[in-house]
Amino acid sequence: MLEIFQYEFMQRAFVAGALIGLTAPLIGIFLVVRRYSLIADTLAHVSLLGIAIGLILDVNPFLTAIIASVIASILIEKLGSEKKLLTESVLSLFLSGALALAVVLISITNGFNANLYNYLFGSISIVSTTDIYIIVTLAVVLIFAVLCFFKDLFLMSFDMELAIVNKVPVKFLNLLLAVLAALQVSISIRAVGVLLIGALMVIPVITAFQFGLGFKKTLILAIIFSEISIFAGLYISYYFDLASGGTIVMLNLLFFVASLLLNKFKVRR
Repeated sequence: MLEIFQYEFMQRAFVAGALIGLTAPLIGIFLVVRRYSLIADTLAHVSLLGIAIGLILDVNPFLTAIIASVIASILIEKLGSEKKLLTESVLSLFLSGALALAVVLISITNGFNANLYNYLFGSISIVSTTDIYIIVTLAVVLIFAVLCFFKDLFLMSFDMELAIVNKVPVKFLNLLLAVLAALQVSISIRAVGVLLIGALMVIPVITAFQFGLGFKKTLILAIIFSEISIFAGLYISYYFDLASGGTIVMLNLLFFVASLLLNKFKVRR
């Protein structure tokens, strides 16, 4: 079983997977509690637009995806905070608009190619050394930001009015959370692909919530589920020649179904 670590590309895959498995629930739990999970899918489609631009300009698509998703997250938060448009409408606007433009740009480049396919559905085994540097840097930024503002993010997520009364900088934190979500989406592309990013950020969290624990314990449990699914998914996808992104998400779904069944069993008892 350890022979998998003889290959450098798999070593890089496990390093990237470990970091993504840690940070995805770390950001996802605040999105779930705020019922803001759709922003992950929206930013994922914006990232697809960034990837298409990167492929056309012959620039690292990873970088253009990050830039596109961060800019979009700021615009989404600005438009949503003005109250002229509902947040769901703003997200839908960016999701459909970015996807439409991405499709147009992809058609200009004569359709799908191997690189674009990997970004769509995930192929963590092709993570490069440059990608690792980017993922490590952004993971450190994400962890540091959450640790610095953990209490304020927690209060804002559960009770916005109470946060305002306690003079928590709500506008700043809303913008910060949107940008952090954009960064998380960007670094998760390699693991599960654009189409499945939202699942990686949400499913481990809602699985952990089934156990009725406190917030911090739920976060730790979500990280455990996320890490197990990624490591097991990499093993399974390697030995059975499966798509890593789909395998990882399917394992997350299995954990969620198991948690539901366990919950029902406890209620019956």
